[in-house]
Formats: sequence, C-alpha cells, structure tokens
Amino acid sequence: MPMAGKHFSMIRNFHLADFITIANGFCGVAALFQAMRFLVGGQPVRLDVAAALVLVALIFDVLDGRIARWRHHASPLGRELDSLADVISFGVAPAGIAFAAGLRSPLDQAILMYFVGCGLSRLARYNITAEALASDSGKVRSFEGTPIPTSIIPLALLMLAFHKGALYPVSVVGLELHLVSLLFLLSGSLMISKTLKVPKP
Repeated sequence: MPMAGKHFSMIRNFHLADFITIANGFCGVAALFQAMRFLVGGQPVRLDVAAALVLVALIFDVLDGRIARWRHHASPLGRELDSLADVISFGVAPAGIAFAAGLRSPLDQAILMYFVGCGLSRLARYNITAEALASDSGKVRSFEGTPIPTSIIPLALLMLAFHKGALYPVSVVGLELHLVSLLFLLSGSLMISKTLKVPKP
C-alpha cells in the first residue's frame, strides 16, 4: 500500500500541460509503429500516417507550453518531460521514418544517428542553460541553435522525395548515399550550433 500511495502521489503531481506533453511522446511512438508497418506491408499510406503523427506531435508540443504558461504550472518536471517527448517525436521518429522510406545505406544510417545525437545534445544543453538564458520575467527569449521540432522540415522534404520516387542515390568512395539524407545532416548541425540564435515564440 505505501508503494501504491507513492505512485498515486506522483500522478497527482502531473498537470494538464504534462499530459499534453505525454501525448506528444505517444504520437512519436505511434509514428514509429506506422513506419514499421510500412516496412512489413509496403503500404505508402503508412508512411503518410507516420509523418502526419509527427505533425500532430508538433501541435501538442506547442499546446503544452501555452497551457503551462496559462495555468502558471511551468516546472522543471515539465521541462524534462518535454525534452524526453521531443527526442522521441522529433528525433527518433523522423529518423525511423527516413530509414523506412529508403535511407538505409550505412552512410545514411550514420547520418540519421548523427541527427538523433544532435537532437539529444540540443535538448540536454537547453535544459541546463535555460535559467541562464531566461530574462528577468523567467521566459527564455531565444534558442541557441534551432529547436528540435524544426526536424519536421527535412521530414516533409523527405516525404515529398519519397512520393516522387527520387531519394537521389550517389556513390561516395564506393559507398551508397542518398542525397536526401543530407537534409538530416544539415538539420542536426543547425541544432547544435552555438552561434545561431533563434527567437523563442
């Protein structure tokens, strides 16, 4: 019973914004499931659904911050939850969708792993520097590097290339590389940039 009481107490500490954040993470996991179903069944609509779920995750990501500010319930727990959900929905899920869409060569996979690693690094850096970057009002005015949800841009371009049947394979020192994967290389590099300042909405 004491253990059950401890779990109940933890659940009571979650606020509405936290549940919206968890919904963001759920969308990312569901997107991965759809990408895997595409690999099994070969139905392009599965990849379309996967990409759409990442877009829904973005909507939840925007909503949770607005709700937290509206209800004055912003907290370190919420920030950590947001980062964990974001790395699933905007890091791992886009990489999984890209792999399913055809970016499967060793070089493609290395780039996708780099992309996810950059997202992880970007979120960790933000979490430990958020207080230092905050203004007197406590609100962070700008991001250092692009925020991880911007990964929806290379994902959208990937889906366009996928439906056109053109991932642009080339040979690099005898190894296959799809030029579309370079979009994820650029996206990851912009995330970890220390010189690029992006205003926070």
